[in-house]
Amino acid sequence: QVQLVESGGGLVQAGGSLRLSCAASGVSIRLDTMGWYRQAPGKEREVVAVISSIGATLYADSVKGRFTISRDSAKNTLYLQMNSLKPEDTGVYYCSQWSTAYTYWGQGTQVTVSS
Repeated sequence: QVQLVESGGGLVQAGGSLRLSCAASGVSIRLDTMGWYRQAPGKEREVVAVISSIGATLYADSVKGRFTISRDSAKNTLYLQMNSLKPEDTGVYYCSQWSTAYTYWGQGTQVTVSS
């Protein structure tokens, strides 16, 4: 059974940092593209950052310079380091893993940034 399990969310003050993790089981992340998405209350889910199997990265303009996506294939885990957090970063953060044959999603972890 494939599972993506996010962790590391929580409540933080503006300007603070959090590190999200996404542990995959039942499937290897080594050859797949991985991404972080977020959904704020009343808004659609949006992409935050993406990392390819060879380490190429893309970021939403709103998080460039503040967030860093990374992956550890040996640990089968995806990370998102979030610095200089802003209230508008609040939302549920989801990790995703996809290939030409499938797309998997985690259950999400809540991030709340207070002003």
